Amino acid sequence: MNYVVVDRGDRLSKELTERFHVLAAANGLQRNDDLPEMVISIGGDGTLLQAFHTYVDRITDVAFIGVHTGHLGFFADWKADELEELVRMMAESDPRIVRYPLAQIELDTEEGLSTRLALNEFTVKGVDNTLVAQININDQLFEMFRGDGIVVSTPSGSTAYNKSVGGAIIHPSIESLQLAEIASINNRVYRTLGSSVVLPQHHHCDIISRKDQRLQLTFDHLNITRSDIRSIRCSVAGFKVSFARYRPFPFWNRVREAFIGYDVK
Repeated sequence: MNYVVVDRGDRLSKELTERFHVLAAANGLQRNDDLPEMVISIGGDGTLLQAFHTYVDRITDVAFIGVHTGHLGFFADWKADELEELVRMMAESDPRIVRYPLAQIELDTEEGLSTRLALNEFTVKGVDNTLVAQININDQLFEMFRGDGIVVSTPSGSTAYNKSVGGAIIHPSIESLQLAEIASINNRVYRTLGSSVVLPQHHHCDIISRKDQRLQLTFDHLNITRSDIRSIRCSVAGFKVSFARYRPFPFWNRVREAFIGYDVK
């Protein structure tokens, strides 16, 4: 099995990376930074997002494994003191592969069309003023938006920024996207639904710029600023991200531990 490690860059994560390489070599695993089968993230959820975008061009050929060095992450199944067990299981057993939906974001600009993917969410905000945009769903006018911005999240990202602006938590097995408002302004000209909207896999939405404006676009942790956006089409991508599971860790257990914290006796 070929693997690569992406770490957070702090002292502990670097030490764990070196320890992983030693254990992997002793168990017959091959390091391959260019063509890995397994991408090991050592750090936090942000580190896994970094790993995802580093290997996004090979997304159909790799599976991800998360090792957290802080508190429990939504994408991390393993703790820092469990490296030996993880490597042993990687060498001796086949994982269960779970696949989560991705967001496909198509930008229509003066330069033409370009497409990007997001694992957690895509966010659009106004830079100099409020965002002014027409929202279409399946090519039909849905609402006229004015406010700080819009979050478009995947189910796996529904526990992140989406939750903080009042969106619902969606199980990652449900192939969908969720649109949530960031501080919308409602008056006689601009009127929005006021709640998040969940779109199924076969639907799409368009965010159409209604004035000359600089926009900040965020794909997970990656930011760009553009002043030539005509429209943005958001849909569920035609392929998914894969995670390698060597032991069960149900999604709702992760939600409970992250936000509620009850110990199960």
